[in-house]
Amino acid sequence: MDFNLTDEQKLIAETAREFADREIVPRVRENDRAERFDRELARKLGEVGFLGAPVAEAYGGRGLDYLGYGLIVEAIGRADSSARTVVSVITSLVSNPIEHWGTEEQKQRWLPGLTSGEILGCFGLTEPDTGSDAANLRTRATKTDSGWSLSGQKMWISLGNHAELALIFAQTDPELKHKGLAAFLVPTDTPGFSAAEIHGKLGLRSSDTAELSLDAVEVGDDALLGQVGDGFKVAMTALEAGRYSVAAGCVGIMEGCVEASVNFAKERKQFGVPLARFQLVQQMITEMILKRDAARMLVFRAGTLKDEGKPNTMETSVAKLFATESAVECANLAIQVHGGSGYVDDYPVERYLRDARVTTLYEGTSQIQTLIIGRLATGINAMLPFD
Repeated sequence: MDFNLTDEQKLIAETAREFADREIVPRVRENDRAERFDRELARKLGEVGFLGAPVAEAYGGRGLDYLGYGLIVEAIGRADSSARTVVSVITSLVSNPIEHWGTEEQKQRWLPGLTSGEILGCFGLTEPDTGSDAANLRTRATKTDSGWSLSGQKMWISLGNHAELALIFAQTDPELKHKGLAAFLVPTDTPGFSAAEIHGKLGLRSSDTAELSLDAVEVGDDALLGQVGDGFKVAMTALEAGRYSVAAGCVGIMEGCVEASVNFAKERKQFGVPLARFQLVQQMITEMILKRDAARMLVFRAGTLKDEGKPNTMETSVAKLFATESAVECANLAIQVHGGSGYVDDYPVERYLRDARVTTLYEGTSQIQTLIIGRLATGINAMLPFD
């Protein structure tokens, strides 16, 4: 694999970084303190094309490759993981499934608004009692004369309070397990649909997180994404794309940790010399650089395979597992370099740690990634019950 970036990819990375420094960094601390979702910023992300990077130009996207998309996500993640969440959810979890599973009418109806930032979307899979076990959803889809009736609850849904569109996964027949799942495109202003904000999060404080309730929400047959029984495949392909974006965003967190730590260690003096003069401080910075560079190469590998149309489930899970766990470790080291200054939000490293922690949980926990990798390596599914 050739990991040399093209001139276009270098320009994408530079443009995304400049945008992040100009539009995100100046407001990130206050948004985090206020737990304020920045809808204006979401619109700006759409205006510059960052919400539909790999979506075809015919539907309002930029038609970029996955490497280019990863570079955008990395740059946004370096500035603020809450903003990166907007990019990841809209692009990987909502627009990607619509583009790959939707009818032409569904694509034309929803994708231009999503990619431009005019409307937001959310991904309604996780439930209060169902996280990793996606085949056992309790949300029900009942066939009616005019379409479907949806009832149930969803939990930990990013952008759920501000989204105009919800991609909702529901079970049509519990006896069929994953083969009975279906995906529906549900306008959030449909009667019976409601959202409640979740407060008190450790990190991603300026990212919107919601609990969704569906009480006999009526949708037509044209709301079905794919066919009945496709829901599990729709969810898994979306999550695989989401894992790639989360991994790339964590590379951005690590990049931010390295930059902040190097700058602080060169400026801060102890015993009459800069912190950077001390060997153990250099050791911590070196560990961060090693993890950042290794994670970036793993993301590049997964992105290259995606662009080549080759199987990449293993490589994407490897990138997600390593990058997310490494981001937590790097943020912890960065706080150590900063000492007491790293424990307050005058510097970004305490936010990096808080924001990095959740990445080991969503889009498949680190334990789920471990089992995916183990299954693909051995051919044995450790998630199946023993006989």
